[in-house]
Amino acid sequence: MSDLESNGSDRTRRRGTMLLRSGNLILAVLATLAPMAHVLELPNKLALDGPLWLAVQQHLYRGWGPILGGPIEVAAFASTVALLVMRRRHRRTARLTSVAAIAYAGMIVTFFVFNDPVNAALSTWAPTSLPPDWQRYRMQWEAGHALAALLSVIALVAVLRAWLIERDREMAG
Repeated sequence: MSDLESNGSDRTRRRGTMLLRSGNLILAVLATLAPMAHVLELPNKLALDGPLWLAVQQHLYRGWGPILGGPIEVAAFASTVALLVMRRRHRRTARLTSVAAIAYAGMIVTFFVFNDPVNAALSTWAPTSLPPDWQRYRMQWEAGHALAALLSVIALVAVLRAWLIERDREMAG
């Protein structure tokens, strides 16, 4: 392979790495938005009575998870794992990327443990048929989103810190 071909492939590889890192950072920001919105809504949603809370759940959030939230979280996790493979030789950034990957995995598990069972139950309810323990379901749903928000912030900070370390390393060398 000639030096010209080698330089071209190095440049292409660096460009691909930069795109993956930038895309991962964008996904990290996007994966934080919805859970943080839920946390910010929490005080007002806890004040709603049962029928109004159910109406909000059944109408306002329809389609958000499968169409937007879930795919973004999965893409953030996948791009973080790809970066982890690429960063495996760089201890500091690999450690930060591992933290982010674990946080994204935790977000996905949190959805299936806390939120999905509530969503399934809510789909069968009507305002006149709320179960007596509907508030327990509400707290489970809100706790799931609060935990996801915490995990998303941890992941975002880790992704951003790794991105800054790599940027500084590239600028210095």
